[in-house]
Amino acid sequence: MQLSATPYEERLTAPRTWWLISFLVGVSFALILLPFGTLPLLGGLVGGTAAAAVVASSYGSPRIRVVGDSLIAGEAKIPVSALGASEVMDAEEARAWRTYKADTRAFLLLRAYIPTALRVEVTDPEDPTPYLYLSTREPQKLAAAIEAAREANAQDA
Repeated sequence: MQLSATPYEERLTAPRTWWLISFLVGVSFALILLPFGTLPLLGGLVGGTAAAAVVASSYGSPRIRVVGDSLIAGEAKIPVSALGASEVMDAEEARAWRTYKADTRAFLLLRAYIPTALRVEVTDPEDPTPYLYLSTREPQKLAAAIEAAREANAQDA
């Protein structure tokens, strides 16, 4: 597999407040187990915090990558040859495409804690997905990486 001309990788990490909430979940478990003694209290604190942190990390940390001739966003993998124009969206435009402008057939890698996004058209006639909506902190860099991978793929063909 050939690497793209402009490699791109981003992990959509959960915000710091989610880690504070994970700790508070642990504290609540500890308070629930307080009547049973010190060891159950500590077990509730550690176990509750760890469980909440695992949930926050697994949901809050998908990856977006442009590798070779493919765009990998979360669990989706699509060749860049099947992608069309990219639209960089600021916070307000991204909110509009998450709500009233959204198409139910679209692929959304949506994280509400990331205000900006990139919308990429899907040009494959066999694919019913009209576009990809990708929450990203660096939409310009992602659009440039997709375009560079598409050009590199076109030169190789």
